[in-house]
Amino acid sequence: MKRIFSGIQPTGSVTLGNYLGAMKQFIDLQHEYECFFCIVDQHAITVSQDRLELRKNVKSLAALYLAIGIDPEKNTIFIQSEVPAHAQAGWIMQCNAYIGELERMTQFKDKSTGKEGVSSGLLTYPPLMAADILLYETDVVPVGEDQKQHIELTRDLAERFNKKYNEIFTVPEISLPKVGARIMSLQEPEKKMSKSDPNKKATITLLDDPKQIEKKIKSAVTDSEGIVKYDKENKPGVSNLLSIYSIFSKKSVQEIEAMYEGKGYGDFKSGLAEVVLEEIKPIQERYYELLESKELDDILDQGAEKANVVANNMLRKMYNSIGLGRKR
Repeated sequence: MKRIFSGIQPTGSVTLGNYLGAMKQFIDLQHEYECFFCIVDQHAITVSQDRLELRKNVKSLAALYLAIGIDPEKNTIFIQSEVPAHAQAGWIMQCNAYIGELERMTQFKDKSTGKEGVSSGLLTYPPLMAADILLYETDVVPVGEDQKQHIELTRDLAERFNKKYNEIFTVPEISLPKVGARIMSLQEPEKKMSKSDPNKKATITLLDDPKQIEKKIKSAVTDSEGIVKYDKENKPGVSNLLSIYSIFSKKSVQEIEAMYEGKGYGDFKSGLAEVVLEEIKPIQERYYELLESKELDDILDQGAEKANVVANNMLRKMYNSIGLGRKR
């Protein structure tokens, strides 16, 4: 089977954007690919973190991976910092990346603008991300639109290494969801939904109380036209809600438009809240069962053991290709 690698940072609650943009794809993909799902806690420390909160978020994210329907019998779920080869391979990829291409990364520009001090890790974490992916001979990386640039850099670094040293890396393909690759803010639909948004009404997380979710959807920004129609340029708020509705209901945007022809935004938002909660409620129930269970720790232990074997095998190939240490 071909392989998939995906990593999510444990920095707060998973948003609807994270879920629809990447995680929801995993449920179907796990039946077609050998999947490695990583909680990338080393990426999280490119900005300051509270150590207790970080550890709590790591376990929380692991529980969510399982609660959404990832089967630990078919997939490898593990924590990045429990596989030392990631940091070791990350240094090698840093040495093959150029400062200019790292400075051009959109996320670096966004996160560093206006900051008094910026960690070097914020600049150099894309090569670590490349190492995460390349260690597992990854064929496909499912991501949201905002991560596409980083995967393109990963492909460049893999090709550069293969050409310069030895052809050991698989150059991964990018998989973007057809709908919902970029879920927007409920209050400012021109910008991406973000867990760091100070306006709490703008973002839905998978662990929000059902009543909170319903309230946030009903207060989402639309327009004065009152027509449920997809028009990203002129109706960004309604278009964003239609994208969310389409993914949760498995109906096309055109089908949903027909369902609400002649009806107002109140009916549309109520219907949207219903389909969102129908999927999220069972996820929340399973999440709370797993959170402090021995089952969760056992799954993470098994995942770390398997990931270490695979990653160390590729790391040895990297060392031998470059000439590090003694060949073994």
